[in-house]
Amino acid sequence: MNKHSEAFSSFAVNDPGKARDFYGRTLGLEITEDAGMSLLHLHIEGSSRLPIYAKPDHTPETFTVLNFPVPDVEEAVDELTRRGVRFEQYAGDLQTDAKGIFRGGGPPIAWFGDPAGNILSVIEQPSL
Repeated sequence: MNKHSEAFSSFAVNDPGKARDFYGRTLGLEITEDAGMSLLHLHIEGSSRLPIYAKPDHTPETFTVLNFPVPDVEEAVDELTRRGVRFEQYAGDLQTDAKGIFRGGGPPIAWFGDPAGNILSVIEQPSL
């Protein structure tokens, strides 16, 4: 293995069309598509292309598959809520506030799902 190679992750969705609309229109990310392959690529500044592939029998993971660092998580939550994103509400160790923001230790973070049920987050990194 080449220690200088640029590693990347990928994840599955059950409906590439819904994923394209969500990631492109709702989240406002740049997306390209490999025609005929049901493969989308998210282009995120400072990152590798992130492949999203079609898997008709997709079962969402129970953990966060993609984190978006933001300078202010509350502003990000407000903006995404205006765009129609619904943030998860958790109780117990991950108790979130009314907006869906966890403030119980570490950086503030808020989780939300994509149309395939994948868990995503916005996480505050003020140095951005």
